[in-house]
Amino acid sequence: MDNTTLEKLHYYELKEIVKGYCVSGLGKALLDKLEPSTNIKVVSRRLDETSEGRALLDASYHIPFDGIFNVIPLIEKMEKGASLAPEDLSMIENFLRGCRKLKLFMKDKEGYAPTLSAYSLNITDLSYIEEEINISISGNRIDSSASKELKKIRKHIDICEGQIKGKLEKFLKNPTNKDYIQEFFISQRNGKYTIPIKAAFKNQVQGEVIETSLKGSTVFIEPNVIAKYTSELATLKIEEAMEEYKILATLTEMLYERIKEIKMNIDVISEYDMIWAKARYSSDIEGIKPKLNEYGYIKIIKGSYPLIKNGVPLDFEIGKDYRSLIITGPNAGGKTIVLKTLGMLTLATQSGFHIKAKEGTEISIFNNIFVDIGDNQSIENALSTFSSHVKNLAYIIKESTKSTLLLFDEIGSGTEPNEGAALAISILEELYHKGCITVSTTHYGEIKNFSEQHPDFENAAMEFRKDTLEPLYKLNIGKTGDSNALYISKKMGISDNIIERARRYIENKDYNYELVRDSKVNKKKDIEEDKGEIYEFVIGDKVLWVDKNESAIVYKEKDIYNNITILFNKEFVNVNYTRLKLEIKASELYPEGYDLNQLFVNFKERKLERDIERGSKKALKKLKKNHLK
Repeated sequence: MDNTTLEKLHYYELKEIVKGYCVSGLGKALLDKLEPSTNIKVVSRRLDETSEGRALLDASYHIPFDGIFNVIPLIEKMEKGASLAPEDLSMIENFLRGCRKLKLFMKDKEGYAPTLSAYSLNITDLSYIEEEINISISGNRIDSSASKELKKIRKHIDICEGQIKGKLEKFLKNPTNKDYIQEFFISQRNGKYTIPIKAAFKNQVQGEVIETSLKGSTVFIEPNVIAKYTSELATLKIEEAMEEYKILATLTEMLYERIKEIKMNIDVISEYDMIWAKARYSSDIEGIKPKLNEYGYIKIIKGSYPLIKNGVPLDFEIGKDYRSLIITGPNAGGKTIVLKTLGMLTLATQSGFHIKAKEGTEISIFNNIFVDIGDNQSIENALSTFSSHVKNLAYIIKESTKSTLLLFDEIGSGTEPNEGAALAISILEELYHKGCITVSTTHYGEIKNFSEQHPDFENAAMEFRKDTLEPLYKLNIGKTGDSNALYISKKMGISDNIIERARRYIENKDYNYELVRDSKVNKKKDIEEDKGEIYEFVIGDKVLWVDKNESAIVYKEKDIYNNITILFNKEFVNVNYTRLKLEIKASELYPEGYDLNQLFVNFKERKLERDIERGSKKALKKLKKNHLK
């Protein structure tokens, strides 16, 4: 399956959702490798596995996955010739025990899950290895009972360590040593038994300095009285390590001899983990196994897009009375989601996932699914949006066969409408003759008209509530929709005469070439007056504050920072002069000799009164200052 299709339809995101239901890394790894199958028998088997897992789940059974871990790294470690550590062996023992329990659980489940039950026959019971590991390893440590020799060595180690501790305790209790000792306890340092001695007396105690404290006030000395026993203990520790290595090597060898069976167990457990994840996902979405065919017929009843919660269910049909569907309707009306829902439900089915739809839904199995959705513009290749779409379409045309599902979003868009529509119709026609199943969205009227007249094409429209401009996200097959551009424009405030004129232009292209009256045109001399000059705003000018797209009055002219104070919405605001645009000069607004201060005095006085009423300290201070004057 084409990787671009999988990415555009968000197939990998769906797999991540299903992976969340796995109980181990084994199932997740298998889902990572999973791809949609193009073989109807494989798809049917995959769906049956999911259905059987769902049947067990619905019957309140829970597959026991206790102790199941991803032990593949440990298998690889053995294959490289290394012995497993005690913790590795414990993990393998847990895994083998989990396999045995799972095999036992599935033994009597033929009624609910005949296929899954049969898979358990491939699990090998290696309980004898479990028992051997269980006897030899305890708490991730080799147990003394693993061999007679190890038990004997550890007994001698215990005796030797007891003699060492006895000698050191005697050393601690000796009054002669009292002044030398920093702390009265036995401390193990670097694997040796030591006594903390004051640094000043380190030469008074016969023995080897093993370590010195950070501050240097204490040295840890191994007294000579235990040297003989320390040497004996070191020899015993070497013997212990050698015996432990032999035990680990023996257990590893036992596992390696059955490595084929263990690998088969891993494969079966991985399948169970993945299938159980699919079943749990199916249960959560109330999914179904759709009917299958391989001749292009698709019928979706109340199907839902997996990545949208509480979306509007889709009713859809293609491949019976028509093999190409043209979807029209307003922007943001859900046309693209229809394409993605159709594509995703098909990919999910071919992967063995149940889909959220009603019984009676039928999905066709395709060898290829191609999409042209979104902007594929490539900066590296310097392709325009239209060029990138055409390049994609060229590849799709070349690779398409009668077992191909095609999903096109706004086919032919991105260029001159007449050429784009003609090219789109020609491409759709070519793909139809190849036997493809094609679903395309468009705004082009020519494509709608072509679809209406072609006996094997059909139109569909996304429903739209006109009174509120609200899309309903429902597909109405057999109906031709429009973009509602004129209706939306009217609701947004475009005048009726403009709307009616646009409607006439759509119908008959009878454009109006009447010239504008001379009185409504700016005179050339007016333009030349200001040409090349930067206008200096003066008090009283009516200006447009560009950032707000609203009018204001100049209160103070430009300061040293190039800011102008304007009266805007009853507030004085400082704005950089470059953010203002002259609307009407003050000289044109007010008669000669008009006191411009009157524009602002009343406003400032009213503002001061309001500030005093609300108890503004600044306003009260100003009032007091004016009173003193």
